[in-house]
Amino acid sequence: MEKWYEYLYYTENSAVNIERVEKVGDITGRETLAYVLRTLAIHDMIMLRDEKQPDAAIVRTVLQWSEVAKGGTAKDRAEWIEAGLPLDIHNIASAEIYKSFIAVEMNDEAENNSTVQMNSGSSDSSTETATKTTSEFSGIVYTLIRTHGMIGQCLRGEVPVVKNSELLELIPVLGKERLRSILYTLNECIIAAVSDELWKKVEVPAKELIDRILEGDLTEFDAKYRIAKLLPNLSELPESLEEVFAKMYFPKYELWYFEAALSDFSADQIEVILTRLADQLAGQISEADYISFKPLADSLYYDYEGKKHINVYKKRIIEKYIRDSSTENVDLSVSAVGGAALVDFRFSKVCEKLIEFCVEAEQCGLLTFEKSITVLYDMFGFRRDEFDRLNNEDKYLKTMNDADSSTKYTILDYVTGKTVVDVGSGGGVLLDKLEEQYPDKDIIGTDISTNVIEVLNKKKQAEGHKWNVMKHNFVEGPFGSEENKVDSIIFSSIIHEIFSYTETPEGRFNIETVKISLKNAYDSLNPGGRIIIRDGVKTAVPDTDILTVNFKDKSGLDFFKNYLSDFEGLTDIEDKHIVIDEEKLRVSGCTNYIREFLYTYTWGQESYSHEVQEQFGYFTIEDFRECFEELGAKIIRADSFLEPGYPEHLNEKVSLEPDRYPDSNCIVVVEKPAVK
Repeated sequence: MEKWYEYLYYTENSAVNIERVEKVGDITGRETLAYVLRTLAIHDMIMLRDEKQPDAAIVRTVLQWSEVAKGGTAKDRAEWIEAGLPLDIHNIASAEIYKSFIAVEMNDEAENNSTVQMNSGSSDSSTETATKTTSEFSGIVYTLIRTHGMIGQCLRGEVPVVKNSELLELIPVLGKERLRSILYTLNECIIAAVSDELWKKVEVPAKELIDRILEGDLTEFDAKYRIAKLLPNLSELPESLEEVFAKMYFPKYELWYFEAALSDFSADQIEVILTRLADQLAGQISEADYISFKPLADSLYYDYEGKKHINVYKKRIIEKYIRDSSTENVDLSVSAVGGAALVDFRFSKVCEKLIEFCVEAEQCGLLTFEKSITVLYDMFGFRRDEFDRLNNEDKYLKTMNDADSSTKYTILDYVTGKTVVDVGSGGGVLLDKLEEQYPDKDIIGTDISTNVIEVLNKKKQAEGHKWNVMKHNFVEGPFGSEENKVDSIIFSSIIHEIFSYTETPEGRFNIETVKISLKNAYDSLNPGGRIIIRDGVKTAVPDTDILTVNFKDKSGLDFFKNYLSDFEGLTDIEDKHIVIDEEKLRVSGCTNYIREFLYTYTWGQESYSHEVQEQFGYFTIEDFRECFEELGAKIIRADSFLEPGYPEHLNEKVSLEPDRYPDSNCIVVVEKPAVK
């Protein structure tokens, strides 16, 4: 077994870039070896594709050895650290490991040759020539390993262009054209092994940068370019953040794993982190010119439902530190290892246990645990605002995006005028549909959650949308101003959340919040403007009207018992007529209560802790009509229907008596009369 392969095969060290994995649990420690083998396979393909590859041995040796510092047994790594090798700067350390290996090999070969010559009683100048050739070859490989990956890192904004200056030392040895060919091949192997798509994207700029360097032009990319590459999802670059980078980091520092660690933070938060980090670097480890954010990147993620997921509990605590550096619960941790500064956050023991509890508790999906998490995070001041769900915001938004797609988009046909407001935009799917259907309209999304606004802004930047988002709550007032009203306001599955979550002196589930929101929306319209609603609907039957559910599995009855304990809505119904038959797995109750239960049960245990806090039906169709007629609106449409998805999901779990699902949803469209 070749030594480079041995180092990468027999290792317990994991050096994978967290950006490149979909599941943390899938990391085996063999990722580096697999990557190196891919680079070699690509090199084989290039040799078949291109007729002239005179330096194949050089390229192959560089590829084999460039990642060895990421491997090694525990004993190997201990020896490398003792020798002062900067293992976290893997290109430098790998070059030194290769150099040591070659020195031993050449020494052994020299001793063998010396023994042969002594035994034969002769000397051979060819031995000296061979040694010189080997030394020249290994010197070239050594320099190429040291600069391995630098072209790609320059293009990502991580590394200053000047770090490639060592390549110029190879021009007298190899010649400019020969070195160019080697670098083209090396970088194709290195980058395409990450992904073919990535190589196709950067092939031209990579070759242009190589050409520029070989002409002796080491001009640095400007700060804006590097920041844009380091943080590609940043919607806007504040001048203050650009100044922090330009004055404190460029061009001195290499910034490895920067995007993986910090892309989930806002520009303001990154600015605070970098400013405090710069203070520590100046005061503690000023000699470092290499900063690795890999420890932070690795610690920020964990697996949830079989997929890599940001640890929002850690992130909220870090955000508290960003707001107030005097907090005792967390601090920025910077350690110097072999000339590199390693960046992470250090948590108090209490916070470590709190994070551990939250991660375990969220797996259960029980309301009790969610309430406990909220109380604990509020006690420490870790939640962003009262609408911060903490766990699984991205999954919740995706669920909202995917939900009820069979009828959701029919409401867009009622849009009128130039300016459209989507209330409670959630994951942004309706914003996308509006933009697609009405490319010439001004589309604005609103939400009351800071988290949602942040996610939507990232989505806008990443996908290049034209719509805008802003924070607004219709319970608190109209949208816009008297001089700047809008033409269409869409409430898609959002009014029931306003009704369910808005705290009033009388508590939640206060129907006045719905009436206030609709009046404020109506007051926000231009004459001829429309309010378009798609939401849950209450069934217009007496409270004595009974609906019975037969469960096909005991877990359904258990779900109902939890719901009976946790659901706090339907405060206007005094007697819900609940009867439970344990033996027959059967429950009965007033139609509106059972209806609320069924359309919560649909979402399953995972969404239970959120859904059980909401009352889906708050108005009957007649209630909607009366509310809007009092405002003077013209009713364009007002009807209820059963969303097909509900019986499709529920029929496998329950049967009903009578055998008919109550209507689940409604569409209501009203228009503000034109001024006469």
